[in-house]
Amino acid sequence: MNRPGASDQPGTSEGKTTVPEIDLSSYTRGGDGSPHLRGYVARPEGEGPRPGVLVVHEAFGVDVEMRRHADRLARLGYLTVVPDLYSEGGMWRCVVGVMRSLSAGHGRAFTDIAAGRAWLLDQPGCTGRVGVVGFCMGGGFAIATASDFDASAPNYGMLPKDLRAAVEGACPTVASYGARDRSLRGAAPRLKAALDEEGVVNDVKEYADAGHSFMNEAPNGPRPLRVLLRATGSGPVPEAADDAWRRIDAFFTEHLGRAR
Repeated sequence: MNRPGASDQPGTSEGKTTVPEIDLSSYTRGGDGSPHLRGYVARPEGEGPRPGVLVVHEAFGVDVEMRRHADRLARLGYLTVVPDLYSEGGMWRCVVGVMRSLSAGHGRAFTDIAAGRAWLLDQPGCTGRVGVVGFCMGGGFAIATASDFDASAPNYGMLPKDLRAAVEGACPTVASYGARDRSLRGAAPRLKAALDEEGVVNDVKEYADAGHSFMNEAPNGPRPLRVLLRATGSGPVPEAADDAWRRIDAFFTEHLGRAR
């Protein structure tokens, strides 16, 4: 059943037939989520229903790159939503609180993610099978919330402090990391070992020539930080990104059902 206020809200259509900005606050009302939770929606073309995918954004928020990722998932045939975890004040006011929530394993950000999942399940165009895709900080949430979804794709995702507890009961997981990512050195084999130990079906791959944010199409984040990010090997690596997307689509097709 659709909840009041769950439908698309007026806004900029950006040339699309449906409005990409939605109000998700009806799903957080009365709880500890964001009172004014917003989201970005990308819808596949053609007749549904389709599997749903929730994207958890990286530390820079729902920027151009995160919208590109959502649009790409829609082109692959997935009904996609990106809850804005910074809805209550933007990146600079919210990032610390969201990171604290990730570290604690509970809090507003987790409620906001659950709200996005509930919205997908309420849509007549969704099959009822929902995956989660996350990038960087969002990849950490994709690991931490994997027990709530049918498939998970953390990309250069931060590992929870208690990794073993985080993957207990996790859904099938396809993960991608860059060997040149100094901030996540050793994360890929650690995640795979934990998933294997728990008996979780997984496909974890580390790309030798990639660093952090290698799936982005262009450098992102505040301009003063971009020089530093480039110096640490962060940024697009198209060949690795294409392979990672191919693996995600194949894995999600297997575990969520055919998207197109």
